[in-house]
Amino acid sequence: MRLSTGFWSFKTFAAALELSLFTRLAEGRTMSATEVSAELGLPHRPADLLLAACASLGLLEKRGDGYGNTALAEMFLVEGRPYYFGGFVRYCDKREYPAWDRVVEALRTDKPTAWDPEAQDSPFAAEDSQMLQLFWDAMHCISTFTARALGEVYDFGKHARLLDVGGGSGAFPIELCRHYPNLSATVYDLPHVCSIADSKIAGAGLSGRITTVAGDFLCDTELPTGHDVILYSMIMHDWGEDTNRELLARAYEALAPGGVVIISELVLNAERTGPAEAALMGMNMLIETRAGKNYSETEYVTWLQDAKFCDIRTLPFVAAGANGVIIGVKERPINQVARELGMSHETQRNWVHAAERQTGPGSAASGSGFSVADKDAEIARLLREVAELRQEKEILRTAAAYFAKEMDR
Repeated sequence: MRLSTGFWSFKTFAAALELSLFTRLAEGRTMSATEVSAELGLPHRPADLLLAACASLGLLEKRGDGYGNTALAEMFLVEGRPYYFGGFVRYCDKREYPAWDRVVEALRTDKPTAWDPEAQDSPFAAEDSQMLQLFWDAMHCISTFTARALGEVYDFGKHARLLDVGGGSGAFPIELCRHYPNLSATVYDLPHVCSIADSKIAGAGLSGRITTVAGDFLCDTELPTGHDVILYSMIMHDWGEDTNRELLARAYEALAPGGVVIISELVLNAERTGPAEAALMGMNMLIETRAGKNYSETEYVTWLQDAKFCDIRTLPFVAAGANGVIIGVKERPINQVARELGMSHETQRNWVHAAERQTGPGSAASGSGFSVADKDAEIARLLREVAELRQEKEILRTAAAYFAKEMDR
């Protein structure tokens, strides 16, 4: 039954937002059905039904003879609040809801229904300014809370500069730079999107730490360099496998050894049976994109391995825009040397840590002490000395065994 009538809840929610009901009830105000009828210009019966329905959804609460916002509605549904969620609701109502009405058409043709691929190059084109504004309002709210969740499970304090590829309105860099005071960032996106990001960044008071670079990550053959962590957040579900593999290859080339790439997405399980949020987002990609879909952790890990990233791991979390991140590290030359010398992964890590302690704590990012390249060169020298000592030890062991055997004769 809930599957069949789920749209009742959404359309009630969207209608209340369209009428600015929650904004009118801000700051603890309450209104009766009669007052709502008069203020919104609705007949009494619809006003009464709308209030009861919103209360049943946990958006309003009864106070005496009137209704007021719940804490949830007060924080997220009042226009002008920092975490206003209405943009996303309006975007779904005005753009995605009509497109989903043609989902069978999308299934049969494998073409998006939310926009016309014959008339537009991309769903993110700037022709429809009103829909574009709705989209970025929607994404900014979702991305802000997703960035906050990411910042709680992954330590960006060890990084100096973040590149947010397709960073949109700048929500991820804004939230992460707020949380990590030594982090700076670059938003890399289309020119008309960068202007939106510049405005959001200025509004957050972070223009000195977050910059924008205009470009097209689908067409540009190289990503901006000079960053030690690259983020693809809610990007890869928009595109097919070949495009995503190319994006990871470009990230590998743009990063210095030891740099990190982070993929933040609603990730499917290995069996591709859920979770529902990821699977249904995949259906939404059917009506929104030419080739997008939601991928499994197994697929992302394989792509990262094929792109030569190492130390791949997954960090799960709960957020509106993602249920986890898959992280890869660009291998440092020292790891390559250690592997060539036949060291196990555990031995490699122990020797690298020990040698780093000898070469000093500085980094290229901090501008003090040894650079990463200096460290790698010194560590490689130490490891090769170890290899030579091992070889000499093996020669001595062989000689000792030979002489012992001769003496026994």
